[in-house]
Amino acid sequence: MLIALDMDGTLLNGEGKISEQNRKAIMAAQAQGHLVAVVTGRARKDALAPLREAGLVCPIASLNGAIVTLEDGTVISQAPLERTVIRHALDWVREQSDLYCETYVGDEVYVGLHNRVQWEALALEKTEVAPEVKWIVMKQFQQARVTYVDDIRTVWDDPKRVIYKLLIFSLDRERLRDAASHFDPLPGVTVTSSHPHNIEVNNERATKGEALKQLASHYSIDLRDTVVFGDSHNDLSMFEVAGCRVAMANAAPELKATCDFVTLSHEEDGVAAGLEQVLVRR
Repeated sequence: MLIALDMDGTLLNGEGKISEQNRKAIMAAQAQGHLVAVVTGRARKDALAPLREAGLVCPIASLNGAIVTLEDGTVISQAPLERTVIRHALDWVREQSDLYCETYVGDEVYVGLHNRVQWEALALEKTEVAPEVKWIVMKQFQQARVTYVDDIRTVWDDPKRVIYKLLIFSLDRERLRDAASHFDPLPGVTVTSSHPHNIEVNNERATKGEALKQLASHYSIDLRDTVVFGDSHNDLSMFEVAGCRVAMANAAPELKATCDFVTLSHEEDGVAAGLEQVLVRR
């Protein structure tokens, strides 16, 4: 059986760590001969950090499935964005002072220095009237190990840098809809979300559902023998193809509406609780 786990909001708790209960449950599943994989919007190196801390080794489908790697890091699938297709939309994003944009180039994540300065100023400005804003902004900064560059266009225009994903963040959901409208019509592009305050832009072939298919095919596992855990909209493509779908208690309503059952939240060792149910059923 192939068990695919989302990370943020699913496998990881609010501190960005894998709890002891979740760690034990994963190791127990592996000991029984099941394949456990991580399917995440994170870059591979940002997914590896909590896995290594917990002493876990598994395949990783990173950047929403844009790059699929085996336990030893061997790449079996990749689907980058076509820079000429997205370039004009990127210029529009750069001109918007209320949009924060991360550019994922393989394992590297780049942000224009002007963007970081803008968002730190916003967090400071809002601290007294809306203290949750500072927490949201700082949490976003903690999601990835970022390299700051003076001019992000030097990354966008470098043919040696292959762009796999864009993450655009805003406190205003209407502005996110504006941003999505600049990417949605582009050929070969898909727009998803892993949080109410972001959108994620990928190659249309870079979905968690496609990553699940790639892993299942590589290991000769029937899709009917796959189990997926998730909480956000970018997990929906996995839910559409998996044999068993487990939504977290903190999941978006769309996932709960299509799942086989709801487990506990990511703060309550929901992966461990869900795996216990799955393994008993199987």
